[in-house]
Amino acid sequence: MDKKVLIIGLGLIGSSLALCIKKEHPFTTVIGIDNQVTSEEFALKRNIIDQIGSSLETEAVQADIIFLCTPVKSMLKQLNVLGTLSLKQDVIISDVGSTKREIVQVAKKSGLKTFIGGHPMAGSHKSGVTAADENLFENAYYILASSEVEKQSQIKELQTLLQGTRAKFVVLTAEEHDQITGMLSHLPHIIAAGLVNQSKIFNDEHPRSRQLAAGGFRDITRIASSDPQMWTDILLSNKESLLTLMNAWQAEMDQVSTWIQTENKEAIFQFFYEAKETRNQMPVHKEGAIPAFHDLFVDVPDVPGVIAEITGLLGKAKLSLINLKILETREDIYGILQLTFKRQEDLEKAKDCIKKQTNYLCYEK
Repeated sequence: MDKKVLIIGLGLIGSSLALCIKKEHPFTTVIGIDNQVTSEEFALKRNIIDQIGSSLETEAVQADIIFLCTPVKSMLKQLNVLGTLSLKQDVIISDVGSTKREIVQVAKKSGLKTFIGGHPMAGSHKSGVTAADENLFENAYYILASSEVEKQSQIKELQTLLQGTRAKFVVLTAEEHDQITGMLSHLPHIIAAGLVNQSKIFNDEHPRSRQLAAGGFRDITRIASSDPQMWTDILLSNKESLLTLMNAWQAEMDQVSTWIQTENKEAIFQFFYEAKETRNQMPVHKEGAIPAFHDLFVDVPDVPGVIAEITGLLGKAKLSLINLKILETREDIYGILQLTFKRQEDLEKAKDCIKKQTNYLCYEK
């Protein structure tokens, strides 16, 4: 595939896509543009891109494929600009935004008939061009938003270009995408952030609660540690789906409140029973709307050097940690070391490494 690919936005997603495209299609020319000159220079120096583009207007008219990898609100402005340019007739334009309906609507209004919405459901605790990773999308779902039959050949061409991502492609309408991600990603982020903010107020009255929140509460609210600007854009862009979901959520909480007030044991039991059954049927160790956390727990003695020993073993095995946390350490008993990995495959390798080279018990929950 000897084509010119223009990537606007060289953050984690844009730069990682560039690596995947270049690896699978070495004859493709990847041109990158970012509002940070240092990001452009880094990407060129590290061979993430082949050229630095001069401007969106100049490069877009020469491109065969264009990826918009900027925040949602910036994408909308860029789509309007693209609609004013004399682009190649068969140019394919796509994006990586977390919402699709508004973006697809703006693309259509701008006259961009070859636009195909995209959403790679992958991420990292790192950000920016320096975090570029050709394995970022491996086994993740990559949603392409289009229901138009005439675009099927373009969708296939886009999938061919993106083969190097090793992602699992799913084609949905923009409406389906926003409803599904609203339920499985956007609403959970709102709930997690709300819980954390409520606990902050609660902490003022009960200072010891901050200490007790370090365990399970911190784990179930992990996703609240997300980029505030990104999530502001996502919520406003997916307003219609989210308002419907939030109304349903509030109604369910009102119902639970009524059951508690009236001491309706049967209803409360059924509420938790159905949740337990539904969750137990969910796929295990699969990437979904929210990237999975792959945690390995290691029982370690409270002695000097034990953490360095574990991290040293993982370093020799070339296994990268996303996070490391000590859950409990007291004298004369074992503490729990929580190791978080990006992929289940890395977790399995780490477990095997620790079991073979130490006598520490390690397990998943």
